Amino acid sequence: MAGGFVEAGNVKRAHLYEYKITGYFIFACIVAATGGSLFGYDLGVSGGVTSMDDFLVEFFPAVYRRKHAHLQETDYCKYDDQVLTLFTSSLYFAALVSTFGASYVTRNQGRRASILVGAVSFFTGALVNAFAKNIAMLIIGRCFLGAGIGFSNQAVPLYLSEMAPAKVRGAVNQLFQLTTCLGILVANFVNYGTGQIHPWGWRLSLGLATVPATIMFVGGLFLPETPNSLVEQGKVEEARRVLEKVRGTTRVDAEFADLVDASNEARAIKHPFRNLLAKKNRPQFIIGALAIPAFQQLTGMNSILFYAPVLFQSLGFSNDASLFSSVITNAALVVGALISMAFVDKFGRRAFFLEAGAEMFFVMIAVTITLALNFGEGKPLSKGIGIFLVIAICLFVLAYGRSWGPLGWLVPSELFPLEMRSSGQSVVVCVNMIFTALIAQCFLVSLCHLKYGIFLLFGGLIFIMSTFIFFFLPETKQVPIEEVYLLWQNHWFWKRIVGQGPASAAQA
Repeated sequence: MAGGFVEAGNVKRAHLYEYKITGYFIFACIVAATGGSLFGYDLGVSGGVTSMDDFLVEFFPAVYRRKHAHLQETDYCKYDDQVLTLFTSSLYFAALVSTFGASYVTRNQGRRASILVGAVSFFTGALVNAFAKNIAMLIIGRCFLGAGIGFSNQAVPLYLSEMAPAKVRGAVNQLFQLTTCLGILVANFVNYGTGQIHPWGWRLSLGLATVPATIMFVGGLFLPETPNSLVEQGKVEEARRVLEKVRGTTRVDAEFADLVDASNEARAIKHPFRNLLAKKNRPQFIIGALAIPAFQQLTGMNSILFYAPVLFQSLGFSNDASLFSSVITNAALVVGALISMAFVDKFGRRAFFLEAGAEMFFVMIAVTITLALNFGEGKPLSKGIGIFLVIAICLFVLAYGRSWGPLGWLVPSELFPLEMRSSGQSVVVCVNMIFTALIAQCFLVSLCHLKYGIFLLFGGLIFIMSTFIFFFLPETKQVPIEEVYLLWQNHWFWKRIVGQGPASAAQA
C-alpha cells in the first residue's frame, strides 16, 4: 500500500508493554480533554452571536441594516464586513502568537501547567467579552480567549497521547475532538436560548464560556503530570510512580525504559525548533507540522462551524431556523466524533481520512451544483432545496467529524519524538491557527465574491489533500508513540530522505 507500514519485528519493546484501564487514568484523560470544550464552545458561540440582531445593532449597525434589507432573500453578501469577521478571527491570530509561549511552558513546566494557564486566560477573555462596551473590548476579550486556546490546544493533545497506552491511543486522543464537538453543540443550544433574551442574550452566550474554563482549571489542579514530561524534567522516580499508577501495574519496565531512552536523546537537543528542520525529522515536519493542520482548515469545515447560522441566513433561512439548522449539523459532528473514537484503532487513521475525504468531495460538488442552479438571485429558497442543503451539510459534517476533525489533532501528536514534541506541537497549533484565522477572515468576503465557487474550491482542496494522505502518510495505528520513527524508515518515499535505521538495516 502506498502509505507504508511498520513491521512488527521493527518495534523494540512494544510487545512487552502492559496496562490496565484504571479509574485514575480515566479521570486524568476526561479532565484534560475538557480543554477541547474551550475551543468548541467558542467555535459554536461566535457564529450564533454574530447573527443575533441585538449584537449587530450595538456593534455593527451597518450589517444589521443590510441583513434586514434582504431578510427573506438569498444573498451571498449580507454579512460581508471585515470588522465583523475580525471579531471571529482575532482569537485565532492571538492563539497563533501564544502557542510559542505555550511551547516553552509545556516543555519546561509540563503539560499540566499549560492546561492551567489556558484555563485562566480563557476565563478572563470570556468575562471581558460578556461586559464589552465597544469593539475594542470585544477584540481584547477575543485575544485572551485566543491565548487560552493556544495553550490548551498545545498541551491537551500531547497530554492525551502521552497518557494513553498505544493500543487505545487513537480513541483516547479523540476525547479532545469529542469535547470540542460537544462544546460546539452546547454553544448552539445556548445561542438558540439566549437569542430569545433581549437585548442582552448575546452577553450571556459569551459569558458562559467561563463555565468550561472553570471546570478545566479546577480539574487541572488535580491532574497528574504525564510520565513523559516528568522524565523530560528529570523527575525520574516520580515519573515511574505515575506510570505505574496510570497503567495499573508495576510491570512497566519496558515502557519506562523507552521513555528514559527518548528523554536522554531529547536532552541532547539544545534547539528543538531548529531540530524540526533536520533531515531525519523532515517527514514529521512536512506531514505533522505543516500539511495536516493546514489541510484540516482547508476542508472548509471551520467556516461552516463559524458561520453556520450566518450561512443558513444567507441561504434564506429565518433567524430561528438558521440557529436550529446549525444545531442539527453540529449534532452530526458529535456523532462523527463518536464513530471515530469507536473504530479508529480498529480500522486505522488512513482509512478514515480516505473514505471520509471521498464523501466530503462529492458533497461539496453537490452543494456547488445546487447553489449554482438555485441561489443568489434574491429569491427565497424553496423548502425542498433548503432541506437538501441541510442534509448535504450534515453529511459533510459527519464525514469531517470522523476524519479531519479528530485526526487533524491525533496524528500530529503521534508523529513527533520526545525531543521535538513540544516544539512540533507548537508549529501544529501555529499553522492550524494561521489557516483558521485566514479562512475566518476571508470566508464571508469570498462567499460574497466567489458565490457558489467557494464550495467548489473547498472540494478541489479536499481532493488534493486526500491524494497527499494516500501517498505520504503511513499508518500509526497501535504503534507505540516512542517508536513511530520506525515508520519513516520503512515507508516507500520517506526512507529515501531519512535513510534506514539500525532496526531496518538488521532486517534487510
